Amino acid sequence: MDSLDHDVLTRARDWLAAGRRVLLATVVRTWGSSPRPPGALLALRDDGRAVGSVSGGCIEDDLIDRLHRDGLPAVPQLVSYGVGAEEARRFGLPCGGTMELVLEPLADPAPLDALLARLAAGELVERRLDMASGTASLAAAHPEQGLAYDGRTLTSVFGPRYRLLLIGAGQLSESLARIALALDFAITVCDPREEYHEEWRVPGTTLTRDMPDDVVIAMRPDARTAVIALTHDPKLDDLALMEALRSPAFYVAALGSRRNNAARRERLREFDVSEAQVAALRGPAGLYIGSRTPAEIAVSIAAELVAVKNGVTPERVLPVAEAKAALELAADTLSSCAAR
Repeated sequence: MDSLDHDVLTRARDWLAAGRRVLLATVVRTWGSSPRPPGALLALRDDGRAVGSVSGGCIEDDLIDRLHRDGLPAVPQLVSYGVGAEEARRFGLPCGGTMELVLEPLADPAPLDALLARLAAGELVERRLDMASGTASLAAAHPEQGLAYDGRTLTSVFGPRYRLLLIGAGQLSESLARIALALDFAITVCDPREEYHEEWRVPGTTLTRDMPDDVVIAMRPDARTAVIALTHDPKLDDLALMEALRSPAFYVAALGSRRNNAARRERLREFDVSEAQVAALRGPAGLYIGSRTPAEIAVSIAAELVAVKNGVTPERVLPVAEAKAALELAADTLSSCAAR
């Protein structure tokens, strides 16, 4: 769930509390290219005011026209856009894309109040909408869940679906934390060093002075957890990385040069970390963009983090180590050619 969708739910709740009626649109399926993924939300007030997004704008305009023309439906309904090439062009769906949305009429703020309260408590929440009756129920969700729609029930999952643990509270961590907050990660920062702990200035993050390996164990990383070591201190980084690599965390990375990361991998092997687990460590962390400053390095790391989260295959991106090795090979090749 991204911050835009949280804003949609909050605004819809506020409109309902003010006595207005609301139409909530949820993207449930897409084919081909689509501007917004399944789960994206749009709320329309009964007078046509809108918050959120399900496309580049054309579908929103059509939904507003539909609302003015027909009013809110009595029960949830499924609508499709872009079935034909002409309609796809009309609604701004590239490459013949197709999109299906569930349109859900809302009149009572209490159910959204309950959902938002659970989200404020940091819960991961499943919302099940019965298409026939329009009633919705809430339950605890698990991190592996996603949106599901079978024609009778729409199941949506809301909450801090991705977590990020940053080991180290230095300047780079601050830059990376600010970017990750914008990407809607729930962020924990761990640094037992007092001088760093007292200078942390990133609101919206959780800061702890516990030892990093203890924090990793307590967090119980799952497939929606990332762990990044940024201290350059093996006493802080190595044991935490060992625990993270043994977990289902989808992204485990460490700052440092290629030489330092090679030494780190040797140390991890001494802790009986398996070869497959050692190979999963991303280090030097990030994609090669020629970064120099802490802010630029943070962009590099965030880019790789998002790429892995979104399932971009390694051959389509260049980690720092591979990019630098390729640059060195290219430089050697040019030198050899010049010598001839």
